[in-house]
Amino acid sequence: MKVLHLGEYARGGIATYINEVLAYQSNVEETTHLYLLLDSRSQGRQFDLNPENIFYYSFNREATKVLPAIIQIRKYLRQLRPDIVHVHSSFAGFLARAACFFNRKKPRIVYCAHGWSFNMEISPLKKRLFAIIERILARKTDLIINVSRYEYESACAFKLPSEKMRIIYNGVREAEFGAEPILSLDNDCINLLFVGRFDRQKGLDILLRFFTKQQCDHIKLYLLGETVLGKLSTSIPEGVVNLGWVNAQDVDAYYRLCDAVIIPSRWEGFGLVAIEAMRNKKAVIASKRGALPEIVCHGVNGYLFDLEEEQQLLDLLGQLNKAVLTDMGHKGYEIFKEKFTSIRFNEQILEQYHHLMS
Repeated sequence: MKVLHLGEYARGGIATYINEVLAYQSNVEETTHLYLLLDSRSQGRQFDLNPENIFYYSFNREATKVLPAIIQIRKYLRQLRPDIVHVHSSFAGFLARAACFFNRKKPRIVYCAHGWSFNMEISPLKKRLFAIIERILARKTDLIINVSRYEYESACAFKLPSEKMRIIYNGVREAEFGAEPILSLDNDCINLLFVGRFDRQKGLDILLRFFTKQQCDHIKLYLLGETVLGKLSTSIPEGVVNLGWVNAQDVDAYYRLCDAVIIPSRWEGFGLVAIEAMRNKKAVIASKRGALPEIVCHGVNGYLFDLEEEQQLLDLLGQLNKAVLTDMGHKGYEIFKEKFTSIRFNEQILEQYHHLMS
């Protein structure tokens, strides 16, 4: 079968997801032709696919760019004639399905929002509007992949068609061993690592305000990432180390250095950083938001805290113990191998492809 993966600007978790799928589908007999179509801002990024099979369309999130992008996508669909179009993210989902909406004959459309728009911190009116748009576009969708039960239940609550939806948890390959970072940690401290965008969704501003107000001399916080959407609303306090953005192949080396990974997200459709930490045998300290409680079992492979309860986080950090965190990291690795490997989630995706084609 001929499969086209279609996305918008691929970075961070979505880029990781796409690469995991491309690497697997490039090496199975079922996918005779494999293509990737992204907007032109993704040029220069490395993907696990022959560059001759990667195509780009022009788009940014402006009203005047929408129709030209839809026209370009229609052109590629006619040129490549895929059997399945696997669409990643809500904006790409709108463009791709709009391009197919009035086609009598279309490829099978597989859609993964990677986090529903109506689960973001937006007004109730916008939530309802996004849900209406998703319900309309679902008419031209053959399969909707939810990356967590939280996502699935949210979609059902907003009346998306449950008969078209499946839950397939994200997965990643075993840790890669890149160059060791030149970074010396204080072994007398609990070294925590934040990984991700410095954006509102990820809750870094909450964490930085906490470390500005609270005395946590036994904790050392390291930040790995950069701002992507807007500016960081809170300054980085003294004692918090900003390591900047690093290449994906080097991230595992930083995970291995720390004692635990902290995820203070306001909302998460899944939480890829959590399973990246678990594959590196690290405990995860996460907010009780979105799908994170589906990944982190409190007291087993990490801890969960209420984002609004500052005292709860203070008490939690105050009782952290290196030996306990190490044990949690090993338990997390066992959970990773059982539920969150790349092979497991890719086999489930391929199974759904077969079902659609039959």
